[in-house]
Amino acid sequence: MNDPRIRQFAEILVDYSTRVKKDDVVLINAAGLEALPLVKELYALCLARGAKYVEYSFSVAEIDRYFYNNANKLQLDHFPQHKLDFYKTVTVYIGISAGNNSMVMANARQEAVVAYAKLTRPLVDQRVKHTRWCVTRYPTHASAQEARMSLDEYEDYLFSACCIDWKAESKKQEKLKKLIDRTEMVRISAPDTDLRFSIAGLPGIKCDGRLNMPDGEVFTAPVKNSVQGHISYNCPSIYQGKEYSGVRLEFSDGKIVKATAEGGMTKSLNKILDADEGARYIGEFAIGVNPGIRQPMRNILFDEKIFGSIHFTPGQAYDECDNGNRSSVHWDLVRILGDGEIWFDDVLIQKNGRFVHKELLDLNPAWPR
Repeated sequence: MNDPRIRQFAEILVDYSTRVKKDDVVLINAAGLEALPLVKELYALCLARGAKYVEYSFSVAEIDRYFYNNANKLQLDHFPQHKLDFYKTVTVYIGISAGNNSMVMANARQEAVVAYAKLTRPLVDQRVKHTRWCVTRYPTHASAQEARMSLDEYEDYLFSACCIDWKAESKKQEKLKKLIDRTEMVRISAPDTDLRFSIAGLPGIKCDGRLNMPDGEVFTAPVKNSVQGHISYNCPSIYQGKEYSGVRLEFSDGKIVKATAEGGMTKSLNKILDADEGARYIGEFAIGVNPGIRQPMRNILFDEKIFGSIHFTPGQAYDECDNGNRSSVHWDLVRILGDGEIWFDDVLIQKNGRFVHKELLDLNPAWPR
């Protein structure tokens, strides 16, 4: 792929998102060989910015699938200490997903997938807590097909969502963050959705291109036991290699007391929510504000940023906005509110997918919904 936008994309990741500088130790980790053009640009830029060491690696999902299906207990229990030792020296991490089949793990041994994720959690914790990190996607035929687009259309969509003025977007998000900071009660209303919960004392956090690319959300978390009502999600979600549609959750005192999904997936849905106690409580509430993302793509890094959407996430809370919920699950399920409303303390904030509060009008993109 010879596209000048790849260079622009790499510059945003290196200079804005991770701010690579002299003496950094950088790890570029690509899940999929198709990301090679972006990896080459990133590698060259990191060296040009003075990083003292740049490591790159590629993983192949089919090999990972073989491991999960064939590894014995001794192999599943072996912690890769050499990786953690290296991660402790890393100051910048850039992760790229460029898979050619999102369903490759659909029939993998799920108990092995879950067990190994728990075992290797310290690697994730080290990366998240101790590096300047950013994760992104690279356009592939598979991801374009999942988005119901041609590859050319998907490339245009990805780059329009990523290659924007993130400093300007950050200033716009600041207004929503400040409004969240002074809000106590939230209500979400839409067809087959009526949620009420408190966010009192929990801050708004801007997602302005530093950690995810594309980015574009402002999140907080509900007071753990405050969630009441129900929500029906209208975006398909791929989780652990399986696709879930029509997920509907009912809440009482913060806990998911009933969960259903279309297409015979209710049992599988509840198995995930029964992974541990925290999986039936919400760890994140977020509002999507990326002006370049308008429709579901079966890719959560994009879908959770859809302008005019929310995600209401069962499972683990983020450290930046910690409501105390702990879980091995963090599942961003998305509801587009083109036919709904968001209320903060009985004040209408957003209606039919566009902000109506006077402080937030400049967040609205130029295109009409």
